[in-house]
Amino acid sequence: MSGLMYPTEEARREKGEAASELSFIAFFQGLPPSIPNTIRIFDRQDYYSVHGQDAIYVADLVFKTQSVLKYLGRKGTEGGLPSCTLSASAAKSFLRDALTSKQLRVEIWAQLDSSGRRINTWQIAKQASPGNLQEVEELLFLNADVVSNPIVLALRVKAQQGLNTVGAAFADATNRTLGLTEYTENDLFSNTESLLIQLGVKECLLPSDENQTDYDLAKLRAVVVRCGCILTEVKRSTFSNKSAEQDLRQLFKGTTTAPPEFDLNVAMSSAAALVSYLNLLSDETNFGQFALVSHNLSEYLRLDHAALRALSLLPEQNAGSSSANRNSSVFGLLNRCKTAQGTRMLHQWLKQPLVNVSAIRNRQSLLEVLVEDVEARITIQDTYLKYMPDMLRISKRFQRKVATLEDVVRCYQAVARIPDLIHTLTNVSSMPLFLSTFVEPLQQLNQHLAKLVEMVEMTIDLDELAHHNYVIKPDFDESLGAIKTQLNTVRDQLDEQHMLAGRSLKLDTEKKLHLENHTSYGYCFRVTRTDAGVLKNRKEYLDLGTVKGGVYFTTSQLRDLNEEHRTLSDSYARTQSRLVKDVIEIAASYAPPLEQLNMVLAHLDVIQSLAHVSSQAPIPYTKPTIGEYGTDLILSESRHPCLEVQDEIHFISNDVQMKPDENNFLLVTGPNMGGKSTYLRQIGVITLLAQIGCFVPAAEGACVPVCDCILARVGAGDSQLKGVSTFMAEMLETATILKTATSNSLVLIDELGRGTSTYDGFGLAWAISEWMVTKIKAKCVFATHFHELTNLANEQPGVQNLHVVAHVAPRQGALSRFDKDITLLYKVQPGASDQSYGIQIAELANFPESVVRLAKRKAEELEGDPELDENKQRLIDQPTAKQGMELLDRFLTSWVDRCGQPPKIDTDHAFQELQSCMNEFQNEIHENPWTASILRDF
Repeated sequence: MSGLMYPTEEARREKGEAASELSFIAFFQGLPPSIPNTIRIFDRQDYYSVHGQDAIYVADLVFKTQSVLKYLGRKGTEGGLPSCTLSASAAKSFLRDALTSKQLRVEIWAQLDSSGRRINTWQIAKQASPGNLQEVEELLFLNADVVSNPIVLALRVKAQQGLNTVGAAFADATNRTLGLTEYTENDLFSNTESLLIQLGVKECLLPSDENQTDYDLAKLRAVVVRCGCILTEVKRSTFSNKSAEQDLRQLFKGTTTAPPEFDLNVAMSSAAALVSYLNLLSDETNFGQFALVSHNLSEYLRLDHAALRALSLLPEQNAGSSSANRNSSVFGLLNRCKTAQGTRMLHQWLKQPLVNVSAIRNRQSLLEVLVEDVEARITIQDTYLKYMPDMLRISKRFQRKVATLEDVVRCYQAVARIPDLIHTLTNVSSMPLFLSTFVEPLQQLNQHLAKLVEMVEMTIDLDELAHHNYVIKPDFDESLGAIKTQLNTVRDQLDEQHMLAGRSLKLDTEKKLHLENHTSYGYCFRVTRTDAGVLKNRKEYLDLGTVKGGVYFTTSQLRDLNEEHRTLSDSYARTQSRLVKDVIEIAASYAPPLEQLNMVLAHLDVIQSLAHVSSQAPIPYTKPTIGEYGTDLILSESRHPCLEVQDEIHFISNDVQMKPDENNFLLVTGPNMGGKSTYLRQIGVITLLAQIGCFVPAAEGACVPVCDCILARVGAGDSQLKGVSTFMAEMLETATILKTATSNSLVLIDELGRGTSTYDGFGLAWAISEWMVTKIKAKCVFATHFHELTNLANEQPGVQNLHVVAHVAPRQGALSRFDKDITLLYKVQPGASDQSYGIQIAELANFPESVVRLAKRKAEELEGDPELDENKQRLIDQPTAKQGMELLDRFLTSWVDRCGQPPKIDTDHAFQELQSCMNEFQNEIHENPWTASILRDF
């Protein structure tokens, strides 16, 4: 037996870890494939881990390197399961980013049963998706602001009487609201696209299409994906309204009588799928807590996804937080809110601009008050709103019974500021609208919440808040006070023992002999190792342990006092806990008025934010006159709000004038990079700003009519992964415009037709423009490089040609007509431009000189091509060509008459008469495109 070798403790531990790793690898590899875009995270109690491809993704995203990866079960240099660990804080940060920015689903696995007890098997403990964050709310958003609430939408399409009817149900589980709506849809599902944008939907539920035969469902799926929503397919059987009404009655408040929405059969079937997916009936705290809300598409200005992108309304998902990135979107520019609830409301306003003129003017009036009173606005920002918590989140914690005493204190601190805020607002303005919107609601809520303030001041020890201690006052409860008195007595006795030991050992009690409350030993003495010699042969002192920091010891009297202190502390904690629970339950009863207070504060925050931006812009914004549908759009010295705040940019302002039946269609031509796209974008942004009630970047006297929708075809973009080319994307967006636009719409089109051949593109651009002018008659701004399109102004009333100005001068020693210097002036003026100056712009972009020379040569060759000349002539309509030929005939006849008859014609005299005729007919020749093109080529 002497030859046997027993394994060391370290060897046994390593063997156990290896066996555990192999067991986990076998379990992980046996898991069924996850749903696409799903991350699986494993809760290890003290930290989290991810494995396989998820680990590689997390390593790249969080740590920016794969060197953090560990390969479980690896032998030598081969194999192994890629794994990565995350601390609790890093895991929370990653989860928040994954669910809100990356639009991923998450599964959190743990070794816990349904009651939370530890078990040996792994199972899913929590699941979350961008539209369903209920199970991870406490993990993600306790101390974090969220720009918008997670909205999940269920959609079902049903053909009725030859038309598609869409039934929609949407829910915000955070606010506990659920809505139903039903509407007739066109074949492009443009109404659904507007609904997705107005609601800010994060996740959309659609019935599964196992056989991929439902054409309408396929188109609806494409719309959902285009709007950036995560798409979740659920079984068709869940879209059944058999028990939908019964389920909703359990969730809604006060549904003794069925609301009219319950008669929407298609929407009710969507509601059934939504309730099932969110698993709302499994949580009894949801019963009777949901509010039924309605959403009418026609109450708000409608935006398609192309307009959302073209106007840079919302920040890009990966945009940073720097000042430049923040101002790159309209939301980033306007968001100077001090509260999370204000930020969310501003986000909602931007997606839901108003079409009610009276409501818009009310917002303008409120805004004007804070624009004019700068001192009051700064006080409201820095003294009040800055310290207001997100009471909606706290109210949610009350409802889920996970609130703490800190949540109660935060509500108290907010409510305690309300009287002073009311006083400040009362001094700001006596305007009835201002008082009824802010002052009167705050006064009523202050009365409701006064008892909450009294309760907190009576029960919570506010003096301890300075030390971040949230405890009940000892004198609030008799038993708690008695225990506190006993604890103080024991504490005094501990101090006496400390002094006695100091005298006995002849050690200074402040510098040498320390009385400490050790985590393991409780109250005990400590001396440094240097002073430990004083304990030698002192039997009354009992040694507890020696560490690097010194020697711990005690006495029998100190040990008894320590035990008594521990017993009293436990009793005090139990009594405190019971009282804390009672206080939180009382505070939870104030959740409804706290939520109402949250809405009033959010409204005030958004108004002050818009007022701040309007007054602090490089050139202050002005209050526009809001007109009804179909009135004039007039802007003087208008600017793009995001561009004018960029560093080192001096923005050139431009005027805009669009009048029905006079110049509703603006056709903008001019050089590349000359500012055409910016011009039409700023018109769209200014219109949207006006309809949310904000002031606009333009001179005094701006008039903006309300629009029912803003539709855009701006910028080329393709997606090969979705099978959509640049030209196809362009045509889809244009088709949406033609199907959706009305005479009250604002349409923005930039470079339509450039994704195909020149002649096909021109033909499409002409046909679409003519249809917009003659049939739809919407306000439209059309930027193009098809200069022949400017002839539309000669054929159709309501079309006005504009061009962006550029100073062009021939270069000294020029060998080609392309050898010109160009200076872009970014000014928009009436009239048409006949060139794009693309080669000159390429020179400004520092193209290689050899490339530019080749481009000039090829351009000369093409413009001299007879076949091309013939094709160019085809682009000029027949009436214009006929007028040109008549003009040419008159010109030649006049010249011949002046020269006389042969052989008496003198060459010098003939040349002088030709010059005279040219001067006389010059204006007519240049005004006719046919003769102008002949003269230009000559």
